[in-house]
Amino acid sequence: MTAGTAAVQIRYEVRSLEMADKGRQRIEWAAREMPVLRQLRERFAQDRPLAGIRISACCHVTTETANLAITLKAAGADALLIASNPLSTQDEVAASLVVDHGIPVFALRGEDTATYLRHVQIALDHRPQVIIDDGSDVVATMIKERPELAREVLGTTEETTTGIVRLRAMLAAGVLTFPAMAVNDAETKHFFDNRYGTGQSTLDGIIRATNILLAGKTIVVAGYGWCGKGVAMRARGMGANVIVTEINPVRAIEAAMDGLRVTTMEEASRVGDLFITVTGNKHVIRHEHFAQMKDGAIVCNSGHFDIEIDLVALDKLSSGKRTVRPFTEEYTLADKSIIVLGEGRLVNLAAAEGHPASVMDMSFANQALAVEYLVKNQGKLTPGIYNIPEELDQQIAALKLAAMGIEIDTLTADQVHYMGSWDEGTE
Repeated sequence: MTAGTAAVQIRYEVRSLEMADKGRQRIEWAAREMPVLRQLRERFAQDRPLAGIRISACCHVTTETANLAITLKAAGADALLIASNPLSTQDEVAASLVVDHGIPVFALRGEDTATYLRHVQIALDHRPQVIIDDGSDVVATMIKERPELAREVLGTTEETTTGIVRLRAMLAAGVLTFPAMAVNDAETKHFFDNRYGTGQSTLDGIIRATNILLAGKTIVVAGYGWCGKGVAMRARGMGANVIVTEINPVRAIEAAMDGLRVTTMEEASRVGDLFITVTGNKHVIRHEHFAQMKDGAIVCNSGHFDIEIDLVALDKLSSGKRTVRPFTEEYTLADKSIIVLGEGRLVNLAAAEGHPASVMDMSFANQALAVEYLVKNQGKLTPGIYNIPEELDQQIAALKLAAMGIEIDTLTADQVHYMGSWDEGTE
């Protein structure tokens, strides 16, 4: 489909352009909570650092992502957006980006896998110079199916743990031929987005889908990375008894020292009321765990892909399933039922609205600055995975503090000297 004037034709595939008015209101509401990105957009509109740069973005098409897309366009980019998850797209937001901002969007809430894969090809047809990826599907597809396009790529940015794992595997295999910015590893991303964003939005999705009381429930959190820490913290704060499962001994010790019970999934599966996976790995909950769960156990995922829960195994164990509430399916087994939320996809986006805008403000500021960094340093960066420069991370944090009206101390001249010296000690 196309839209626009005779001078400008915009290709798109969204649910309905008539939804744009509602989308516009939602985008503007989110913008109120995104002061850092707004300040970047004002600078970008003046400096135009991305003028003419073709960008293909594969992200959750939400109000917050819309503000990132608008910022990239203000910087002069020729940006195209596709959905990274079929259940996270907000159709009205997609419509507004097309109608109000002239940004090509290919995203439909509930789109099937074939449609998603077709949209990935459309993103590659754009011949991107920069790829913004959630999960590295666009990069992986290009490398496997259209490697000739890699010659034009200045770099990619990735803000999911899963995507970073895939990029490291590509680098180890020698197939990553351009630089990748590990936006996910920026302190202003994982400390806040993963911990506070995922912590709040995951429980928001669970409550919207089920309307259960969390207090008193035994909640099993699989994985104690930054996302797991956030989920466990919020669950315990709401009165739940939290169990953590881990494969990393350091994280397991950390969870234990944080006052949480740590055990194996085999043991936890016998006692858990609610299971939340946040590992970035596959089949964290599988056949033997389903077999031991109690009647009515609820299972959901807040990791990027829908493979953390082995739903194929659950299907084989079940005699049938039915939808009992929106985004809530009951699987019937011989001796019990098991509830799965959001089809095993990201429950915070499938059943809710994802992270609060104030959290995504910093994550998307990182994305915007990472893209600018790749463009400014084109030809200077060898293939590899790069962290956001510390000064940019500090800049984002400082802008956020200023927007919150918070002041912090600065070092005195004497303190600066002391921190750079070695000859002062006990007097």
